[in-house]
Amino acid sequence: MASERVEMHGAFSFVVQIDGIDNASFSECTLPTLEVEIEEEKEGGFNDGTHLLPGRVRRGTMTLKRGITTDSALLKWYLDVLQGQLSNALRQVSVIMFDAEQHPVLRWDFKGAFPQKWTGPSLNTSNSALAIESLELAYESLTVT
Repeated sequence: MASERVEMHGAFSFVVQIDGIDNASFSECTLPTLEVEIEEEKEGGFNDGTHLLPGRVRRGTMTLKRGITTDSALLKWYLDVLQGQLSNALRQVSVIMFDAEQHPVLRWDFKGAFPQKWTGPSLNTSNSALAIESLELAYESLTVT
């Protein structure tokens, strides 16, 4: 029986697309954790343990990081949520990962995504590092292609 070769890809070549925001490029993207809650079911007469049953899926958030620019579209997007304009804030966010030849490998589409948290840069006069802003996104659903 011949085993099929499994390709692995580097995590450095990706693009993030956000509906309604054209000039958003990111240096880092942390995809969310998906976790199935486990429900313990006790059964009379079964004294060796409990039955573990899958429950609801708990979705984590996605985090995007980039250097601060003069374009404040990401902060304005967060402010829409802060001001209660959620219908204006729901967007599709897509993360596309590429192989070494820049061919798409995987695509994650987050529907109904909105900013949950914006973090501004840490400013320090004794440091020459880039000023980084961070945006944490919640979402309604995820598809992977």
